Amino acid sequence: MRFSFIFIVAALLFLSSCKQATESTTSADEAPKTDMNKVKAEIQSLEDAWSAAQNAKDINALMAMYADDAVSMPDGAPTLRGKAAIQAQQEADFAKAKEGNINTYEVQEIFGDENVVTEIGTGVTKDASGAVVRTGKYVAIWQKSEGKYLCIREIYNSDAPAK
Repeated sequence: MRFSFIFIVAALLFLSSCKQATESTTSADEAPKTDMNKVKAEIQSLEDAWSAAQNAKDINALMAMYADDAVSMPDGAPTLRGKAAIQAQQEADFAKAKEGNINTYEVQEIFGDENVVTEIGTGVTKDASGAVVRTGKYVAIWQKSEGKYLCIREIYNSDAPAK
């Protein structure tokens, strides 16, 4: 009887230690969870740099945030494929922008992982007096390349009805 009791206790201890080893191996094999709050903050800093480049009409800084094969779907215009087409559109937008207007962008939500992030955001344009002259929304897809995010796809439009 004593032998049976010792055998059962030993077997339970053995099984318990095997289970713990398996659990620790499993958790060690899992990929680390992405800190999406950190990713969101990084995307917001990109949007802040984006608005700074637009407001300064700095085409080089703005185009540095696009992948070479990016696709843009602007409001009221055909789809643009590649940096050259996007740059031509941005330069045209710079030329017709009213002096003193300031654009800002706010990340509303993101999803994905640290390599590919889909962002949903809003944009506001204010005139030199600070009055809101335009609001809109956008979706951007960012892909990490050589340690930094580049915009690979975007679509944006104004909240105002078409004229």
